[in-house]
Amino acid sequence: MSASILYFSLLLLFTSFFSTDGTQLIVANNCKEQIWPAILGNSGHETLSDGGFALAAGQQAVVEAPQWWSGRLWARQGCCFDASGRGGSCQTGDCSGELHCAGLGGLPPATVVEMTLGAPGSPTHYYDVSLVDGFNLPVSMVPLGGSAGCGVAACEGDVNACCPEELAVRRGGRVVACKSACLGVGGDRFCCTGRFGTAATCKATTYSKVFKGVCPRAYSYAFDEASGLKSCRANRYVITFCPPN
Repeated sequence: MSASILYFSLLLLFTSFFSTDGTQLIVANNCKEQIWPAILGNSGHETLSDGGFALAAGQQAVVEAPQWWSGRLWARQGCCFDASGRGGSCQTGDCSGELHCAGLGGLPPATVVEMTLGAPGSPTHYYDVSLVDGFNLPVSMVPLGGSAGCGVAACEGDVNACCPEELAVRRGGRVVACKSACLGVGGDRFCCTGRFGTAATCKATTYSKVFKGVCPRAYSYAFDEASGLKSCRANRYVITFCPPN
């Protein structure tokens, strides 16, 4: 079965299930290699699935998010954990060498899926795919069903293939991740800080335009809200790493 057929079979399979409490996050690995998804709750929210788990190529897992949950999810590559969930650092997205992430999150650069699944008095879900911390793998967040106007948040292209040399992270001679301009170059202009700390003063740069050109449905820099932020109200979302492009 091809990767694309597997992906669409997964969508059809999970449309027959219904989550009565909170929201189902169906995490799928459509990549050619094993990954280690990491997940963290924002301040005041629990961390789900013990903060991370392994996902072989072609596999999927269901994460049950409680009502009004808010947090982030990303993938790690090239990890080697022992039986206790500890070991050497991952090539990308590392969490201090731990399978079960905690604290401030993974080591950038990494492609991050961010979400706030409603709040008291406001049932709308908001979510995005962010390249503000750089890129390591393509990913998409697709609602299954849901209210009218639901959007797809995604970075489906391979930013690594056209990453500027000064932003490239190499392992074994190949580019495995692409730093954000803030991380790779620094300075207020690229980090949207100081006198560039507002939407009026922090604008797209040559670097963020490279990210946007490859991934038009993702945040390319901190104030890229016009096309980056999506909204919906659904019971289930499929988060796919290396989605069919």
